[in-house]
Amino acid sequence: MKKRGEYLFIEKNGDDYTLSMTPELQDDIGTVGFVEYIVADTVTLEAGDTILNLEASKTVLELASPLAGKIVKRNEALISEPALLNSAKAEDNWMITLTDVDEEAFNQLEGVTRYFSEQE
Repeated sequence: MKKRGEYLFIEKNGDDYTLSMTPELQDDIGTVGFVEYIVADTVTLEAGDTILNLEASKTVLELASPLAGKIVKRNEALISEPALLNSAKAEDNWMITLTDVDEEAFNQLEGVTRYFSEQE
């Protein structure tokens, strides 16, 4: 199941919640040239906490988590290849994966009625 909040997609797969940028946000910020994670692995986030800072062709931005949870994975490839955030491929453009997320908080997020694919 996929939802959206804070201009991010949140995809639930079992007990994992993976966060990535929406295509609209990707378009609004332009090509990403720099990524810096603010938080380390295995850190618990609160909703609204900053996940990472990024610099793109159109802006400098802090991305915040729409959900509270424990970080279990970070996409470390973004540090050396920040433009992966502009990829249409979900396996490339994800930022973090959370566990221990409140299911009700996830259910309160806006639903996504269609999935974006690289064919679009």
